[in-house]
Amino acid sequence: MFDIDFSRLIEQLLYQPESPMIFSSGIFLFLFLAFTLIYCILGTWETTRMGKDAQRMGWRILFVTFFSYYFYYKSSGFFFWLLALVTTSDYFIARAIGGVGKGALGKALVVLSLVLDLGLLVFFKYTNFLGETICSLLTNCGVHVPSSISGSYLLDVTWQPRDIFLPVGISFFTFQSLSYTIDVYRGNIKPLNRLLDYAFYVSFFPQLVAGPIVRARDFIPQIRRPLFVDDRMFGTGIFLIIAGLFKKAVISDYISINFVERIFDQPDLYSGLENLFAVYGYTLQIYCDFSGYSDMAIGIALLLGFQFPKNFDSPYKSKSITEFWRRWHISLSSWLKDYLYISLGGNRHGKFRQYFNLLMTMLLGGLWHGASLNFILWGGIHGLLLCLDKIWHSLCAVLSPLTYLPSKKNPNPAKNWFVTIIGGLITFHLVAALWVLFRAPSFGIAEQVFHQIFYKFEPQIFLQWCSSYKAVALLMLLGYVLHFMPEFLSDKTKEFVTRCPLVVKALFIIILVFIVIQIKSSDVQPFIYFQF
Repeated sequence: MFDIDFSRLIEQLLYQPESPMIFSSGIFLFLFLAFTLIYCILGTWETTRMGKDAQRMGWRILFVTFFSYYFYYKSSGFFFWLLALVTTSDYFIARAIGGVGKGALGKALVVLSLVLDLGLLVFFKYTNFLGETICSLLTNCGVHVPSSISGSYLLDVTWQPRDIFLPVGISFFTFQSLSYTIDVYRGNIKPLNRLLDYAFYVSFFPQLVAGPIVRARDFIPQIRRPLFVDDRMFGTGIFLIIAGLFKKAVISDYISINFVERIFDQPDLYSGLENLFAVYGYTLQIYCDFSGYSDMAIGIALLLGFQFPKNFDSPYKSKSITEFWRRWHISLSSWLKDYLYISLGGNRHGKFRQYFNLLMTMLLGGLWHGASLNFILWGGIHGLLLCLDKIWHSLCAVLSPLTYLPSKKNPNPAKNWFVTIIGGLITFHLVAALWVLFRAPSFGIAEQVFHQIFYKFEPQIFLQWCSSYKAVALLMLLGYVLHFMPEFLSDKTKEFVTRCPLVVKALFIIILVFIVIQIKSSDVQPFIYFQF
């Protein structure tokens, strides 16, 4: 009656390196439906009198943890042991820190956590980069080695790249686990008494492989609460999942496959105008890709009864680089500020030291994104711009966009529209130009993109470009219109979807899935931040 190919089914449930499981894949949607059914049954059981022991024993927590490890297995294969190693080591280190306090032994334990977590991160992510860089420096510096025959000879060192697999999301879960041990040492939180609770926190699948980086002090108090999802949480969760899927699978994937990738593969074959629109396209693509993932992660967590902080806040509306980093990837920006910038001294030791700390934080933040000089330069320039922004604000506060940012002293600042518009245009184009370094596989490709824009710009082909790339042009226009939409309209749209009946919400999802199926020209692309 039913012709089921069980071998094919089992194959889909096993790890497939060529197609890691992501939120927008069919296999995840299928598994998530089964997961949700069991999760709701366990949650309902916990709320009954007979289920109190189940809540105490944490059967729902145990089930989610197992599913999270399976989710990670479907993303990185048997490298889930890394997740288990980081979880177990930091759990016991934090327990030990809680027992000994902030003395010398406590500091030594924090250092041990740093060495273990960052050591794994460096090995899997930076071994080849560091090897190539060191060998190149030794060769370029003309290092000579003594020789009994000729007196000395020039050292010619070459690095043979190691075949090292980069586990998905290793940067995210190591940073998240590190924040826990550091917070325990600082006295911000108390160490957990259950390894299961900590494993649940580190491995929670909605944010495991691409963030947001959730702080222990925000998430841990929610773990043992009875399952509760009210109508507003459910409606908001559905809205965020729909919005995130649309950003990722409709806008980001389509403009990437059908336009951006072609230009960045060989920018010298295209005009300056096409290269410029590719830069605008990638600027929109990376935002829709990563904020789309964050929206889906926050939405899925809400459906499971957990609340995450906002990770993106319309970053391209920023009027300065400082404001941009308050709106872009908020969980990472705040992590770098709290655990790196402040640890380096923050702004406590004078202006020069503050600028140095900013620059170092952004250089290391660029390196966190990838093992490449492109990323380091990208982070370094952002750090330099942050320093210049602060200098400009101190020298000419009246004309600085920072003057018009909300603060505790002035929550509703008056706007200078000239500064707002000019600051917004300059900030957007600086950020977009720097995304070229982020996207280009080499400095040579980035140089070609800028060369075509500045020396071979052909504005007369604009209408021809629109005609040749109609769908791309429309999606880019739609994406930017939605992004720059006034906040009150965005809130009203969210409120409308949230209050719609369940049948209407289901209809929205069906329509969106139909659109995704109709426009996609290949398999759904992995999220950009999976490589980090």
